[in-house]
Amino acid sequence: MVAKVRIAVLVWADILAGYATWVMMTYLTTVWKLDIVRAGAIVNVFVGLQFIIPVGMSFLVDAFLGYYRMLLLSSLACCFGMSLLAMSTPPVLSRFAGNCDDYQPNCIGDTQKALFYTALALIAFGISGHMTSLESFGNQQEELDQTANGPVDLVRKLPGFFAVILLPIVGGIALPFIKPWSVRFGIPAICTTLATFLFISGSPSYTNVEPQGSPLTTVFRVFVASASKMFSQWDANHQLYGNHQVNPDSVPQTPSHANHQVSLNSLPQTPSLRCLDKAAMIVPTQTLEQQVQNKWKLCKVTEVEETKIFIRMIPMWSTFIMCGVVSSIGATYFLEQANKMNRKVGRLIVPLPILLIFHDITKSMSAKFYVKMVKMLSGKYAALIGMIAAMLFSILCCITAAKVETRRIDIIKSHGILDPNEKIPMSMFWLVPQYLLLGVLDGISGYLLGDRDEISGYSIACFFIGKIPASMSSCLLFCTRGVFGAGLVGSVLSVYVVGKVSERGGKPSWFQDTLNKSRLDKYYWTLAVLSSVNLFLSILVAIWYNYQQSSIEEIRTPGYQESDMPPNDDVQCCCCCA
Repeated sequence: MVAKVRIAVLVWADILAGYATWVMMTYLTTVWKLDIVRAGAIVNVFVGLQFIIPVGMSFLVDAFLGYYRMLLLSSLACCFGMSLLAMSTPPVLSRFAGNCDDYQPNCIGDTQKALFYTALALIAFGISGHMTSLESFGNQQEELDQTANGPVDLVRKLPGFFAVILLPIVGGIALPFIKPWSVRFGIPAICTTLATFLFISGSPSYTNVEPQGSPLTTVFRVFVASASKMFSQWDANHQLYGNHQVNPDSVPQTPSHANHQVSLNSLPQTPSLRCLDKAAMIVPTQTLEQQVQNKWKLCKVTEVEETKIFIRMIPMWSTFIMCGVVSSIGATYFLEQANKMNRKVGRLIVPLPILLIFHDITKSMSAKFYVKMVKMLSGKYAALIGMIAAMLFSILCCITAAKVETRRIDIIKSHGILDPNEKIPMSMFWLVPQYLLLGVLDGISGYLLGDRDEISGYSIACFFIGKIPASMSSCLLFCTRGVFGAGLVGSVLSVYVVGKVSERGGKPSWFQDTLNKSRLDKYYWTLAVLSSVNLFLSILVAIWYNYQQSSIEEIRTPGYQESDMPPNDDVQCCCCCA
């Protein structure tokens, strides 16, 4: 139990830091006085990297570092990152840097800027490391608490129960009322530091499993092995290593390897991506023992099929990039709109992170509702239903946001508001519907992309031909999240392209220096159109996957006779799924 608490405090510190950094857009536009495009780009790259970096980190964890070392490094990175973020505010190092101590852009020198960007990089690295290792490392400690039951189990759950209630109150309600940004960033920095030291103090009691190797290594090996045999021609004598049709007598063997039995593959060979099959091709110029010793020249059929599964996921992954683009506007332009609107309820000023609480509650509830709903429907089409639902909610979110922004602009014009810092007489709670829709989008798409089960029927894994190996489940999980992160980063490009297109013909760009001068409503309508096109393409991809699945199942039926003809070298292995 003690080990779990030491690990849980890292989660609590991450949640508190998340509430503090969620208002980064407001900090950049009010203190740094950046325009909304540049501030939004910084925030989206920062958040997107938190989803992309775990792809590479999962390889380092599985191949070299292990969960504990990665968790230690990432916790230290979070600790230093949050500390540097607090130090980058103008009052902290004003005497050392020779700048003024006001929250104004002229008080932010090169020292503060260097600390700020370094802090963002460290925080992104730290959060990514926690995403990669925290859950898995916590599961490894389960065996330390096997006797927990009854009242003891209740005591074990109480810290998590209070954390779920207290952290949103502290981070979402209490923390925003602190005016100085140095204190607002400093409190999470102190909590992160304490959590890190508490985690390190329990190091001798942790159960640590050494790394067993990364499935990404298998993918690299298949590519290298197939490329090394690029100019090798197939003929009737060539055999595939690990194939049930291999005849050991047809391959030269040494006496010590005469009794070598090629293991049966758990994944049957499929006829697609035939160029990769050369990775498992046994060449007759060397003995089987010599070829097996070099794993970068010869792979099993199972390993080739695992790589094919990885490649086949790319088209389905790409359809969720647009969901990441839509999700990116929640912590940037939506937040900036809320900051310029009336946040009072009576005499009480409602803090901005209350919108994040609405979003997170909806995100959690929508994922649970999706699972319950699809259990009542046909499991075969559950993932397709979820995918269509996520795309539809992204469209509805953009349409709702566009209409609300149009109303906000009309109020600005009717009241003749010229000061960009003046509050608009329109309640912030007009933005709640679009945050709720965004929460549903993030909840459903997060479950579709983050389900670790082997073809559970509820995630996009059910589209993929062949059973997903357990060894690749965690790697594929981070890859799917990485695609969503690519959408967050890609939103920077979408804003740039839309801005350039909108100013053609001498017209003013939709993105100006201030929010009130910009036409975000037109940008939201553009995202709605792009999301509609993406929905259509997603349905086509899903139908194509179902067709491919039925074809493969037909090939794998007991009565099917596999052809002995070698693959045609003239057939090119283009794209990823043919």
